[in-house]
Amino acid sequence: MTIKTANLGFPRIGRHRELKFALESYWAGKTDRAALLETARTLRADHWRLQREKGIDIIPSNDFSFYDHVLDTAVMVGAVPPVYGWRGGPVDLDVYFAMARGSSGNGHADCGHAHHAAGAAALEMTKWFDTNYHYMVPELKADQRFELTSNRPLEAFLEAKTLGIHTRPVILGPVTFLTLSKALDDSAPIDLLERLLPVYVRILSELADAGVDSVQVDEPALVLDLSDKERQAFALAYKALAKAAPNLKLVLATYFGPLGDNLDIALQLPVAGLHFDLVRGGSTLEDIVRRAPAHLALSLGIIDGRNIWRSDLQAIASRIAAVVALRGEADVVIAPSCSLLHVPIDIELETALDDELRCWLAFATQKLDEIALLGRHFTAGDDASSLTASQQTMHARLTSVRVHDPLVQGRLHELRGIEQRRQSPFSARQPIQHRRFKLPALPTTTIGSFPQTAEVRKARSMHDKGELSYVDYEAFLEKETAAAIRWQEEIGLDVLVHGEFERNDMVQYFGEQLSGFAFTKLGWVQSYGSRCVRPPIIYGDVARPNPMTVRWWKYAQSMTDRPLKGMLTGPVTILNWSFVRDDLPRETVCRQIALAIRDEVHDLEEAGAAMIQIDEAALREGLPLRRADWAHYLAWAVECFRISSSDVSDETQIHTHMCYSQFNDIMEAIAAMDADVISIETSRSRMELLDAFVERDYPNEIGPGVYDIHSPRIPSIEEMGTLLSLARERLTDGQLWVNPDCGLKTRKWDEVKPALANMVAAAAKLRLELARNGQRTASV
Repeated sequence: MTIKTANLGFPRIGRHRELKFALESYWAGKTDRAALLETARTLRADHWRLQREKGIDIIPSNDFSFYDHVLDTAVMVGAVPPVYGWRGGPVDLDVYFAMARGSSGNGHADCGHAHHAAGAAALEMTKWFDTNYHYMVPELKADQRFELTSNRPLEAFLEAKTLGIHTRPVILGPVTFLTLSKALDDSAPIDLLERLLPVYVRILSELADAGVDSVQVDEPALVLDLSDKERQAFALAYKALAKAAPNLKLVLATYFGPLGDNLDIALQLPVAGLHFDLVRGGSTLEDIVRRAPAHLALSLGIIDGRNIWRSDLQAIASRIAAVVALRGEADVVIAPSCSLLHVPIDIELETALDDELRCWLAFATQKLDEIALLGRHFTAGDDASSLTASQQTMHARLTSVRVHDPLVQGRLHELRGIEQRRQSPFSARQPIQHRRFKLPALPTTTIGSFPQTAEVRKARSMHDKGELSYVDYEAFLEKETAAAIRWQEEIGLDVLVHGEFERNDMVQYFGEQLSGFAFTKLGWVQSYGSRCVRPPIIYGDVARPNPMTVRWWKYAQSMTDRPLKGMLTGPVTILNWSFVRDDLPRETVCRQIALAIRDEVHDLEEAGAAMIQIDEAALREGLPLRRADWAHYLAWAVECFRISSSDVSDETQIHTHMCYSQFNDIMEAIAAMDADVISIETSRSRMELLDAFVERDYPNEIGPGVYDIHSPRIPSIEEMGTLLSLARERLTDGQLWVNPDCGLKTRKWDEVKPALANMVAAAAKLRLELARNGQRTASV
């Protein structure tokens, strides 16, 4: 029996977010391309060496990306839309960044360097399966031509080879790539497979010629509900790929769920190995092991690549031993469930965490240790004491008094069987709210946050370090908030926000004030590009000891007569954007958070807040990958939102926000949430996402985003006016709000101010047109 250890991918950003700072410096024109490339080379080398030092046998290469691995694949195969100015051959790095971030009308790609494609919007961005990682959606058309622009997997393999490290290149599989792509016409991307395959054949052939012996081909689409055409595509694709390089071992990697009814397809493909996720799909382990052909190496995704708890290695070793007993002489590989991209890099950096909590956690580096330890256990028979110690650590966590709160458990018990709903239906609430607010038609607002400038970040950092007193920090925040209120009034926004200058993050800010949460200092995880987040760790029962937002809402509202929204993050989003305890069902944890947010809503309303926004940006993100599992998730997710939002009067207007979500399949759930106003991302899709609301005949009010805040471009009045016109083709004027796609925290004031002024002007221009046509310009 041969047992090896493998990794599927390592975090790209660096222990201290070196990649983030190098990217942002380059985009700002402060450093040149050579400096960016050198940072990338250093990070790759450090990560390869770390994995070798930890004892990992199979080390991945080409898992690094400057922005996103799906975008990398699109660029590699020549799927570059004409608007970006590419004319064939190698794709310039700044063309790549223009696809990711857009380019302005000043002749460059907002990177400080490029000279091409003026005024191009970025590609659409959406969530990578059910994770909080984002990918850029490739755009394809029926007559799409593909070509190999550069063999990135080969370049990475040769780079590692110069360091004396033999790696296994990673590529995104052709079927998953097409499944994740978007057609710009009536065609289906999967129909382009035969055009795409020659590029993949060439990639593999060149890898084989360079001495590569094995390639990891990621096909996570195999855990989805597939059409017959997509299933057939796998057979067609892998027949061609196996023939292209017969001496090259292809390891098909699936993750994020069980293979289910796609298991037969996977087992029949002409590949040398199959990786499957035992954390999210472990119930089918015995079936896979018994049915897998004898020649097929099995890669066991046994260490959780998406959560941060130490593993019970003794229990895992027993599962591996059962596989070994069944497989005889076949190869077995021990690996994480998926790429470690989704967890922070090293728990040893977290010196501020108490020893008890820290010993419960395993980040990417510690997960390598766990994999290597299991490998040594089976190959050398040692480390039995370490396996026992891991089990003791898990028992200590699950029985710790800091994990369990009887009061929280009692409140949950009281909720059972009580339906959560508003006092009156929306049709009755809407006129009451219109009379209260007296807003014009097409009311303008923002999603919540304003730019977190260098001054804001510096003040926060100084306060955290004790270099700025509480009184002085509060005074600074009051000054920033007051300036934001005055500026919003000056440009004519109808509904204001306080700007959230006191908040470090839309989830962390709340978690820091809730019991049962812990936070890291350097536990960064990449969300997309240079955007990194530090997910909270939910280790115990959740409760709200004190009000969290009332003070800042009251201060900001005292400075204006216009309505000011109270801003909260919803329970489902807090759950989905955190590392969640694994000893309770997720829905139970979510209900605990919902009760805490409900308490805050009550206190805001008591303080006088007439509009309260409860953001559920990640509601769809948590949707199970298989349709058969949707109903259960949506039922408890909607219930949790309604626990938070329903205990208010009819005249209190509840807003929610969702971004980067495909709504068609969950419209019944969105309607059941019964928010008075929902704001959504629609600018990159040019209002296509509204079609789902039209088909559902959604009656509540909607704010489709007209300003893409993930791009540094400043959209013109005309551009936003065009988007509003597209929205009006789908919605009634009485439904329509005007707002950006998302919060403005990550943007700069010199982008935000002209963009929002243009947005207000676009709404005003449309109101004038309505007035000329004799239509009402105020709510009734």
